[in-house]
Amino acid sequence: MSLGSIFDIAGSGMTAQQLRLNTTASNIANAETASSSTDQTYRARKPVFSAMQQQMLNPDQASGHFAFGEGNGAGVSVDGVVESQEELQMRYEPHHPAANEEGYVYYPNVNVVEEMADMMSSSRSFQMNVDVMNAAKSMMQRVLTLGQQ
Repeated sequence: MSLGSIFDIAGSGMTAQQLRLNTTASNIANAETASSSTDQTYRARKPVFSAMQQQMLNPDQASGHFAFGEGNGAGVSVDGVVESQEELQMRYEPHHPAANEEGYVYYPNVNVVEEMADMMSSSRSFQMNVDVMNAAKSMMQRVLTLGQQ
């Protein structure tokens, strides 16, 4: 694996964590939206990630001396965003404008505490990828200065 591919790997991680932050922000923003039916109620969304293989990042370097073994990942791929299938919150609020005939209002299945933990985790993961890129950049700069001496 070349030093340059570190930027590809860390960049894919940053992209994945950015999507995770965006979906978390969307979930928190819609946590208290009310609806009169289950079909119209917002459902929590979660991104789905998988490991990308080294040959997908750098096909020309996959068979090199430092190539990863079979099945090892070398980045993050975003497979999509799925809606949570957890049960919606149903509250009895007969005077609410969105109440149905029985007086119930449906609220999203968003757990704000869980979303905040996800937000902290994804922001820390994003920062770790930034630190990896900065360390790789620093190493590359030091390699360049070796040639000047």
